[in-house]
Amino acid sequence: MSESKTIDARNTFCPGPLMELITYMKQANVGDTLELLSTDQGSAADVPEWVNKVGHEIVSNEKRGDVWYITVRKTK
Repeated sequence: MSESKTIDARNTFCPGPLMELITYMKQANVGDTLELLSTDQGSAADVPEWVNKVGHEIVSNEKRGDVWYITVRKTK
């Protein structure tokens, strides 16, 4: 059964949000979905770049107000 988790990394700065995502991703199971909340502008580019490099899947990447909501599915 896949799980969904929200990582609230608002008001932290690069590379903080990505480091938090990586930490949780290591603990997650294949199929789990993680939603990263970040106010760091760099996350919008850094997170998808890392996700593509390691082979996971970006489910969504959108900005609402000042917050980026980036959802990632662990694929391996």
